[in-house]
Amino acid sequence: MDESVHTVTTLPTARQPGCPFDPPAELTDARRHGSISRCTHPGGTPGWLVTGYDLVKSVLADSRFSSRRELMNVADFEIPPAPPGEFLLMDDPQHRRYRKPLMGKFTVRRMRLLTERIEQITTDCLDAMEKTGPSADLVTAFAKPIPTIVICELLGVPYEDRGSFQEQIDTFMGGETSEEELMAAYTATQNYLAELVAAKRANPTDDVLSELTDSDLTDEELKGISLILLAAGFDTTANMLSLGTFALLQNPAQLAALRADPALTDRAVEELLRYLSVAKQFWRTALEDVELGGQTIKAGTTVVLSYNTANRDPERFADPHVLDLSRQDGGHLAFGHGIHQCLGQQLARVEMRVAFRALFDRFPTLRLAVPAEEVALRPETADIYGVKCLPVTWDV
Repeated sequence: MDESVHTVTTLPTARQPGCPFDPPAELTDARRHGSISRCTHPGGTPGWLVTGYDLVKSVLADSRFSSRRELMNVADFEIPPAPPGEFLLMDDPQHRRYRKPLMGKFTVRRMRLLTERIEQITTDCLDAMEKTGPSADLVTAFAKPIPTIVICELLGVPYEDRGSFQEQIDTFMGGETSEEELMAAYTATQNYLAELVAAKRANPTDDVLSELTDSDLTDEELKGISLILLAAGFDTTANMLSLGTFALLQNPAQLAALRADPALTDRAVEELLRYLSVAKQFWRTALEDVELGGQTIKAGTTVVLSYNTANRDPERFADPHVLDLSRQDGGHLAFGHGIHQCLGQQLARVEMRVAFRALFDRFPTLRLAVPAEEVALRPETADIYGVKCLPVTWDV
């Protein structure tokens, strides 16, 4: 073993108290020692941690690294393959089979056509906030319902079912439930989606899932695809809206600049995506021996790709730990890179542009209703980082 290589002993690592937006200190320290470190996975197996921007991006584009779930060497037990349709945990050609029918349904043009509907959903949420105010939990009143309603309408989930769906997704993605609770929520969601797929086959409506039934995809495959789209379309954007609002409220000069210049909104969204990196990390397993950052990654070894440190890499971004809505050096990895780059990224961008703009226009005196240190944060064990509750208030 090369003793000069930095080692991170435990993953995941906790964030420092009072630093809710920064990556865990151990990860930032690892990046200072270089772009790649040794690590030990939770199951006790040795692996590698990649923290630098260029190396993370190179792994994401390298077909010698696999996304297949059953190859992830991170536990002391055998991990089964991903169920049919759950293409994030697959390689080509299986990945391509599931992703290709979706690509035309999430284009920039198609997502922009949704803007008017997203504006109406946002207005409805803000109307309800104002009516019950002058205080609210921004997570339940604003951040969760907007992406939930949008993705449910896109896929054709009946409106009356969205509440129970949102609750199940919260349970198995929140990182704070027992294994039994997690599996119960996952199974309930799978059962619901099986019924939804059958309903769309019998009576197609004007939505993405109905369109997909007119293909060679099986019911099991459609169920898996739906789960990926629903979970990703809801949880990531919901946490970006809540954590992003928290970050802006804690950076009043940046928030003032955003309020003063609506043209800054697009750039603000990109900077918040970079700065917060709510999808913190992903995993890849080497299919053969690979030289990476001066180290040999042996075949069968799993590497952790740290998005939040890559997006704070000082070799890529000037003053990376500063939230700067006027930043010019774009190109963040918040949506990934390569064949697995987030399919719904354009939808997420539209939702954030509309929602942030409307929120701060409607409530110019919006502020935290509790001290910042009392805001409840998701644990690092959650797949997506964010806040559990964000109490806010405003003047009337």
